[in-house]
Amino acid sequence: MSLPTANKWSIAQEHTNSDYRTQHFSLIDDFCNKYATKTKVFKDMLSNMGENSFQGLLMIDAMQRLNIDYHFQEEIDEFLQMQHLNFSTSCSYEHHNIHEVALCFRLLRQQGHYVSTEVFDRFTDKEGKFNKGLGKDIEGMMALYEASQLSIAGEDILDEAGHFSNQILKAMLPYLDDGQAIFVKNTIEHPCHKSLPMFTARKFFSELQGMNEWITSLQEVAKVNFNLVQCIHQDEVLQISKWWRDLGLAKDLKFARDQPLKWYVCSMTCLTDPRLSELRIELTKPISLVYLIDDIFDIYGTLDELTLFTEAVNRWEIEATEQLPDYMKTCFKALYQITDEISYKVYQKYGWNPIDSLRKTWTTLCNAFLVEAKWFASGQLPKAEEYLKNGIVTSGVHVALVHIFFLLGQDITKERIHLLDTIPGIISSPATILRLWDDLGSAKDENQEGNDGSYMECYMMENQGCSSTRAREHVMSMISDAWKSLNQHCLIENQLDATFTKACLNVARMVPLLYTYDDQQCLPSLEAHVKSLLYDSVTLS
Repeated sequence: MSLPTANKWSIAQEHTNSDYRTQHFSLIDDFCNKYATKTKVFKDMLSNMGENSFQGLLMIDAMQRLNIDYHFQEEIDEFLQMQHLNFSTSCSYEHHNIHEVALCFRLLRQQGHYVSTEVFDRFTDKEGKFNKGLGKDIEGMMALYEASQLSIAGEDILDEAGHFSNQILKAMLPYLDDGQAIFVKNTIEHPCHKSLPMFTARKFFSELQGMNEWITSLQEVAKVNFNLVQCIHQDEVLQISKWWRDLGLAKDLKFARDQPLKWYVCSMTCLTDPRLSELRIELTKPISLVYLIDDIFDIYGTLDELTLFTEAVNRWEIEATEQLPDYMKTCFKALYQITDEISYKVYQKYGWNPIDSLRKTWTTLCNAFLVEAKWFASGQLPKAEEYLKNGIVTSGVHVALVHIFFLLGQDITKERIHLLDTIPGIISSPATILRLWDDLGSAKDENQEGNDGSYMECYMMENQGCSSTRAREHVMSMISDAWKSLNQHCLIENQLDATFTKACLNVARMVPLLYTYDDQQCLPSLEAHVKSLLYDSVTLS
């Protein structure tokens, strides 16, 4: 349930000496000095693109793939605003090829600008099928496939675009050189909109070589940035490690998993802007409690104890824990203390005390955990729809995102707080993706043998005779629909800040990494990415 777990996530001891942190800040100063000169060149280039819109789009695409776009956000916003005006007010793109149109469409939608799918009409026949001649343009097909990932419900032309370009690209693979084949395969398996560039940027240090005259210089900027961000993350890991040791829960709760790095990775992938360092550290704290409380409900607590624990959370009083076993008292005190501390920090910084909202998220989570516990204790699983509705809450996504909202502190109003309390689509969609992916059955805790139902199990019981293969296909279709819902809420129905919106998207993006387990119930892909991001620096030329 909730957030996933895996082996080998203790913090590496060789990175905890006191000199290490001092070295971080010295390196950061050096990197920033080198970086300032280089970035100005590209800011000027992007600002002065003028009518050369395609070159500007290619540059923005490269910046995003290299994970350095946050340094150029003002220039990117201004440039894409002009492109959106062109799309909206004229037919200026009618003479452009599929590569240009698809790339512009994707970048604009990713930026939050709604662009009609009508821009693709001239590339299709009367039946809505894409012209087969387009398949000769491999870069155009990759751009079209990338664009199709930003579809919302009812956009049949984008569904067709995804199917058409996917087939073309797979058919081309045997005829491409090794470099092209790798690039195409990565596009199919990890489209930009559904991937985390912090984990994928490194491969573009070489794969983009020679594509444009400015790419080599941009890659050098990206390498400097990579090393800078690595220093920041290393320092954050040290701070999280110290916090966890000082908290003492690993000592007091013998069952507690000693995995602060794993919890930090969740924060790191939600809040990717390097400037949000303090927020990542604070967010890791409630995420760790989601893990611990999940284990209490899944494995360690009896139904009577879980009922009393839930009542204590609902009352939010230390005195309400008197009848609880010691480990539950310890966990509740930590929950109470951490929530108070985060609320005080938000109040100090933004003048708004979020304690009631944060308490409410924990109450909602524990109430949902208790519902599951009662289902499993009775041996009576619910209907699939009922399970999923409750499972969206027990995913823990709502708890994490509400904390993010207040930690960001941008445009806090009663109306937005009320919206968050209802678990709107921008939150429930990534929660649905997490819950369903988890329940596909591949994410099993290496040491946990507790109650852990799944949507798959409920669906197959409800649909007698349904094979596991058919059930998995059904779940994958639901995940696709949840992505379309998330796209719609980000693009059309969004009332929340852009940084918060990106955090919601990043929750969905991190799910495949956090749930792609091997036969030993480890996460080799994620572990390799994290090792690369935290400990393998990039050589500067």
